[in-house]
Amino acid sequence: MVLQRWDPFTELRRMDDMMNRFWRGFGDLDAESRGAETWGIPLDVELRGDEVVVTASVPGIKPDDIQLSIEDNVLTIRAETRSEDEQKSDGYLVRERRAGNFYRALRLPDSVDPDRAESHYENGVLSVRFPKAESKKAKQIPVRTTTTAA
Repeated sequence: MVLQRWDPFTELRRMDDMMNRFWRGFGDLDAESRGAETWGIPLDVELRGDEVVVTASVPGIKPDDIQLSIEDNVLTIRAETRSEDEQKSDGYLVRERRAGNFYRALRLPDSVDPDRAESHYENGVLSVRFPKAESKKAKQIPVRTTTTAA
């Protein structure tokens, strides 16, 4: 028989992990009461020169079903996907494609100019470009030297 030192915190961590695995299977129980799915869209945000570019994957969605809005420097992307025939839901053997409403909100940096934003949609990829505001761009200050006569 091997003696092993007992650590009560190890037992607590093990129980916490077990409870997390248990509750993870239920997902978000309140999603249906809010009327929107809890799944979002994957985003990439990158700085390209003097602009910020937000790229979102929204496959299978018509451009007319995508709504972009900016309020208080928060970009919100909303869309809705519909299944082809809701009546045939009993005939599915596997159904992984989601249908419903979804949105994604992203706080923009103060340095962008939301009034000059441009969006483009192609092949399921939405791109929104935000140029930097002229007043927020870095300004170069020349360094002068003074010469003193000795």
